Amino acid sequence: MRFLTLFFYSLAALASSVAARNNASDNNFLGSTPSQRYIINAQQAGQVIAAAAKQAANISVAMNIAVTDPSGFLVAFLRTDNAFLASIDIAIKKAKTVALFNGAFPSAGLYNNSQPGGSLYGIEETNNVLVVFGGGIPIFVDGYFIGACGVSGGTVDQDIDVATHGVLAVGQTS
Repeated sequence: MRFLTLFFYSLAALASSVAARNNASDNNFLGSTPSQRYIINAQQAGQVIAAAAKQAANISVAMNIAVTDPSGFLVAFLRTDNAFLASIDIAIKKAKTVALFNGAFPSAGLYNNSQPGGSLYGIEETNNVLVVFGGGIPIFVDGYFIGACGVSGGTVDQDIDVATHGVLAVGQTS
């Protein structure tokens, strides 16, 4: 009898462990989905890209458009036809800049203080990632920072406009 009781307890524990493992594998062992962690998902990133690309076409400027998660890792990217190759890295770095500051401000938020004499002069040289001019915009949904959009290929004002259009397709800029 004692053996059977121990056997059934062991069997129940094993079944529970297998069930937990199966549930964990449904979300890559992270325990939750991107929306439960307040991280931009692939569908949202696609919406940002589509809206930004539409605006780039509306203003007739070839653009590179990057979307990162809150940690600055790339989720989606589009290089429209004829976009400058040099702008690929710039678009990604604009989004990463926003992410590295937890969405506290757009990439342009560093510009004034990073100029000679400013309190952050030279900050863009500190880690080979920061971009201190416009075109990187935070993405907020329900008050949570879920990612960033970085755009490059036009003037700074055009990059900001296109990135903002992308962000507004899924959330807010602050």
